Amino acid sequence: MTITDLSIYSLTNKLKNKEITAREVIESYAKNIYEKEKNIKAFISLDIKKALKKAEKLDKMDEKNGFLFGVPVAIKDNMNVQNCETTAGSQILKGYISPYNATVVKKLKEENAIIIGKTNMDEFAMGSSNENSSFFPTHNPVNYDYVPGGSSGGSAASVKSEEALAALGSDTGGSVREPAAFCGIVGLKPTYGLVSRYSLTNKLKNKEITAREVIESYAKNIYEKEKNIKA
Repeated sequence: MTITDLSIYSLTNKLKNKEITAREVIESYAKNIYEKEKNIKAFISLDIKKALKKAEKLDKMDEKNGFLFGVPVAIKDNMNVQNCETTAGSQILKGYISPYNATVVKKLKEENAIIIGKTNMDEFAMGSSNENSSFFPTHNPVNYDYVPGGSSGGSAASVKSEEALAALGSDTGGSVREPAAFCGIVGLKPTYGLVSRYSLTNKLKNKEITAREVIESYAKNIYEKEKNIKA
C-alpha cells in the first residue's frame, strides 16, 4: 500500500505516530500530479512549493495536532485562499489574488491540512460537466473521454486520481453530488447553514434568487472499512 492509498484516518495516524512524514505525503501526491495532471486537468493553479514548506513546518512540530494533520486538500476555485489566485473558472477574474481566507479554508488550516491547489470548475459554477471552464475542460480519471460532472468536476477528479486526498466543492443543485457519482467517490453535502459560505464567489446576484451555495467536502475513505469507530 502506497501513501496515496491511505485513508484520511490512516494517514493522520501514521503522521502523528511518525511512521511517515508530511513531506513524504506531499511528495507522493505531487508525483501523481506530475504524472496525471496533463491528461486530467483537475487544477487551475498549483503551489507544490508552498505545500512542501507547510509540510516541513508540520514535521518539525512536537505536538502533531489537528484532525486533518498533513492531509493534502484541494480547493474549488470559487473559494478564497489567502495570497492565491481565485478565478471561479473565469478569465474575467484571472489575476485576482485574495487578501484573505474563506472561512472553510481557515478552518482547514486550523486543523493543519495542507492546501495544494485550486481546482477547475464550470465558469462561475454555471454548468454540470466541467466543459464550461474558460480555461480548459477537466477529464474524468475513470475514462479521459468522459466528463467528470460539474460544477465541482475538478475537485472530484483530483480526489479520484489521487492528486489530492480530499477537496472542497460547492453545491446548489448537485454540483458536488453529481461529480462524485460520475467519478466514483464520496461527495458529502452538509445541512444548509452548517458550514459557512463566507468568501464563496457568488454567482447569484439577483436578490430575488434564493438558492444558496453550500460548501461540501470530498473524501475517498474517512475511515477504513475494517475499523470500528465509536461515536
